[in-house]
Amino acid sequence: MSQDDLTCETNIARIDQDFPAGAFSRCETPGKRRFAITIAPEDQGDINCSAWYAFRITPTRRARITIDLDYETCGHRYWPKTSTDGVNWTPVSPDQVEISGERGDRSASITLRLGNEPLFVAGQEILPPSVYDAWLDGFADKPFLARSLLGRSAEGREIEMVRMAGETTGQRETVVLIGRQHPPEVTGAFAMFAFVETLAEDSALAQAYRARFETLIVPLLNPDGVVKGHWRHNTGGVDLNRDWGPFTQPETQLMQGLLDAVAADPARDLRVLIDFHSTNRDVFYTIPDELPTDPELFTRKWLDLYQERMPGYEVERDARHEVGRPISKAYTYDTYGAPGITFEIGDETDRELIRRIGREAAIAMMVTMLETPLPAPADE
Repeated sequence: MSQDDLTCETNIARIDQDFPAGAFSRCETPGKRRFAITIAPEDQGDINCSAWYAFRITPTRRARITIDLDYETCGHRYWPKTSTDGVNWTPVSPDQVEISGERGDRSASITLRLGNEPLFVAGQEILPPSVYDAWLDGFADKPFLARSLLGRSAEGREIEMVRMAGETTGQRETVVLIGRQHPPEVTGAFAMFAFVETLAEDSALAQAYRARFETLIVPLLNPDGVVKGHWRHNTGGVDLNRDWGPFTQPETQLMQGLLDAVAADPARDLRVLIDFHSTNRDVFYTIPDELPTDPELFTRKWLDLYQERMPGYEVERDARHEVGRPISKAYTYDTYGAPGITFEIGDETDRELIRRIGREAAIAMMVTMLETPLPAPADE
């Protein structure tokens, strides 16, 4: 791919991808008001069809333009959204988007009216590392929350861990939360933000939870893939959520080290791991109830309570387990006997609903965890 492929320009506007998460394969100009953007995955390996795109349009004058999105594989998935500041995003109106083709052959055409300001267009809201930094800065006044460097990605970007725990000494029950193994899955990130913020509240429930449990949070495990606008992989060409067990990548090796450190510490006990993702609907992928976990039947009790707190909304659960499957939830159960849960949010789930989902799921989790029996002392 040449640098010339990464920009295109007419006397109406210029399109580029020179910003974090910007990504397309090629840009051409079949007409002064028409741009053709080709979208391709980050590598030639087997890949999930999360066909991410993000670009910036810099107008030279007010005009209406059409942008054709063509895909080398998989086809159109994410509904386009626009932003003038890279922070606040608005879905493009349906009357401005034409989608043609079926399934993996779908393409899209977007008609936009340009003003005087540059306009970002992306498949989802863009959440680069700087957004996580700003989010975590918002907890600076919380004495029970400590940020640390878990390690670095393959390209040297920081991977932070946050420990949340009350002042009580001798805590030994641990909850682990993970986010952004897959770069485009920002709706899972939105749910994680609301989930963590609820755990950090000053409510009596949150204080009781923090007095008994420590929560270890790794909100951005694949910063390289996020910054480079990857569909699925890290820069090693690996789907990180297919590398739990092999642990061939520096990012997943950090998670292996973290979980092994918890398991080896006689003063700690891994209770649950929740991994936040996005897919085409809201669903929890869990361990089946007939498999024994510690805490016993935690997942069923948690999701039953969560459903009670969400009247008018159907909580969907998909319970299955394949021994040795190299994903976070299976590895957590196979290795530590603790329930692993993949918390999936739909690509286009209403963003206000996502905040409610994250908050109510966190409240239900705290209540359920506080009702679980204390683990047996380590010397028993």
